[in-house]
Amino acid sequence: MMFDILVYLFENYFEADLHPDQPTLEQELSAAGFDTTEISRAFDWLNGLETLSSSPYPESLALSKSTRIYSEAELKVINTESRGFLTFLEASGILNAVQREWVIDRVLALSDREVSVNQVKWIVLIVLWSRGEADDYLFIEDLLFSDNTPQMH
Repeated sequence: MMFDILVYLFENYFEADLHPDQPTLEQELSAAGFDTTEISRAFDWLNGLETLSSSPYPESLALSKSTRIYSEAELKVINTESRGFLTFLEASGILNAVQREWVIDRVLALSDREVSVNQVKWIVLIVLWSRGEADDYLFIEDLLFSDNTPQMH
């Protein structure tokens, strides 16, 4: 599964700040037993994130405090728990509106089926890491490996 490849890459390369080239990674992933089609999909997903994060956007957009209304297609993929988690992260100042949109974009890029809150946590972790916001992603990493999802009161 493509998502497993993303987690594998994060745990074995990104977090350790290792940067092997794509052909080397593809060989290693194949040797680890991952399907070549899924490997290609994972790299497409990562390239999509890179495109998002390198695109300019107005600073005012990142500071937006507007309420996010999800489309019907997004509601089919992003369940209530995951939407609540994203709202919590945004209200806590861990994600800004632009980063939230990147997370939503990457969630939708996974598949057309419902995505779990744990998958959303991993995607948040990868998005924050890609932006070099280590302090924030360490908080998410703690959330990812604990059994408790914080609640807004």
